[in-house]
Order: sequence, then structure tokens, then C-alpha cells
Amino acid sequence: IAMASTRNVMRAVRVFEFGGPEVLKLQSDVLIPDPKENQVLIKVHACGVNPVETYIRSGNYARKPALPYTPGTDVAGVIEGVGAHVTAFKKGDRVFTIGTVSGGYAEYAVAAANSVFPLSDKLDFSQGAAIGIPYFTAYRALFQKGRAKVGESLLVHGASGGVGIAACQIARACGLKVLGTAGTEEGMNIILRNGAYQAFNHREANYIDKIKECTRMEGVDIIIEMLSNINLAADLQLLSRAGRVMVVGCRGPAEINPRDTMSKESSIIGVSLFLATEEERHECAAALLDGVAAGWLKPVVGSAYPLEEVVKAHEDIIRSSGAQGKMVLLP
Repeated sequence: IAMASTRNVMRAVRVFEFGGPEVLKLQSDVLIPDPKENQVLIKVHACGVNPVETYIRSGNYARKPALPYTPGTDVAGVIEGVGAHVTAFKKGDRVFTIGTVSGGYAEYAVAAANSVFPLSDKLDFSQGAAIGIPYFTAYRALFQKGRAKVGESLLVHGASGGVGIAACQIARACGLKVLGTAGTEEGMNIILRNGAYQAFNHREANYIDKIKECTRMEGVDIIIEMLSNINLAADLQLLSRAGRVMVVGCRGPAEINPRDTMSKESSIIGVSLFLATEEERHECAAALLDGVAAGWLKPVVGSAYPLEEVVKAHEDIIRSSGAQGKMVLLP
């Protein structure tokens, strides 16, 4: 009887109160969720860790889930079961998600079938867990919001993390001229291997001048910005006429001079994947699945943590000296 009763439980990270990383509690007696009519149950092999999950956990984010909850949206794994109305997937299919219903920091997760996509045999599960938020956000920032065109120049400010590498790969494949910044030598090498033709160390005092030199003082057409509270004022100086800063990441308020937008008629545009329509998400998915098939979409996985080290993962993603690929949890 004891055996039978333990089969329907799993290990999962639960958050019972908003706060620091220490509120992440790994529990071993969480019920495995059942998929509803239009949902699938996935055995999770890897789950991406995103900065936004630390903001939600802290309670300082616009979206607050009802407590208790399990964090995590980007899982990769194998379909374990499907709801009555699901025809696109069957048990045993390799998949990745851009969202979950029950939370991804767990051994099993339920997801809506329309947020699940087939995972190519070209990619392992950790790479699959690195597609969701990073690549969909990068595509949305570049094309759906940034209106990027072939031949334009792009600066990815903080390019060695999940979204940054995704932006470099997508932009290069789509004919943009890509520059990137990182905070370490290894981070700069990663950028150069993934689509940037020049990398800059944003810890150097004069790196902004070097970027200006590189663009022959013409500026860049688009900037994808991961830390706008620190960099936004400098970004406005780096833009070309009618240039756009795409705000992907921010950890506090910023001070800018609006006159800097007037002199070039430049734009500051916020990007949130959570606001994408289903049609926009499927446009992203189509482009990215084509990228996997063509071979240019190749997620770079950085640090991997077991579920037991989820607290450390949340500390490291905010405090690390320089990102080197996508951070994942391995249940």
C-alpha cells in the first residue's frame, strides 16, 4: 500500500511566501498534477532558470502568482500523458515549453498543449530548456517590437546570457550586423562564437568609446538591453538616428535625459513575452523551429544545478560576475 501511495507524488520546489532565495523549498511529497482536456503532463528532464523568476519570487514584480506556487516555465522533457482533447502530442514525445500551468522546478509539469513544441533530436534536454523564454523574448524584441531589418546594426548589451546568445544567433541568421558586450573574457568568446562579429568588455571604463569607434560614430540601429537601470542613459548615446533600445531586463529605476531621444528621434521600447498574443507566440515558434532545423539555433547551456541547489541557482543568476550561457535545473 505504501508503494502505491508514493507513485503519485514527486519532488518539486514550492514557494509559500514571497522573499529572498531562501523561500524556495524543495518538497518530496507534492502530488503529480493531472492534465486537463487541453493540457499535457511532461516528465521534466531540465528546466531553465530565468532572472524574471527571481523577481516574481521576491514579490517585486507586476505578476504575483497565488501562493503557494512552483516557479519555472521553460521545461524540456518527455510527454507522460495527454488530456482528452490533445491530438498534437502522444506519450513518449520529446518536447519543450514556453510556459507551464503547474510550474517547472519539479519532476513533472502540466502545460497547455498550445505552449508545447516538439524538441528536435539535434538538441539535448538542457538545450531544450534554454529555448523558451530566451529565444522567444529575443525574437519578439528584434522583430515583433524592434522591427529589425536586414543590414541594420545591433548591439546586445549583456550578450553572454540566455537571451543575449539567442539574440546574437537570431540576428546573425537574419542578416543583421551584431555587436555584443559581456563582463568576462570567456563571455566575450561565447558571443563571438554565436554570431557577434565584435565583442566588448562592459567592465572596461572606455568600452562605450570603443563601440562608437567601431560604428564609425554612426551609432547602432537597435540595442537589446539586459540591465537598463545601469545602461539606458549610455544606450541613448550609442543609437543611430531613429534607433531603438529594447528594454528586456531591468533591476531598478534609471535616470535619463529625454533630450537624448529628441536629437535622434530614438525610441525606448519595453519587451514582455507575457504580453505576446497566441498568434505572436506561434510566429516566434515557427521562426525558431526553422532555426533548429537549419542548424543556427543552438542554445548554449551554462551552469546546471540539481533541484536541491535551487537556492544557489537563484543567488547565482543575480550575483554572477558574468553569464556564460543558459542556467538550468536538472530534476
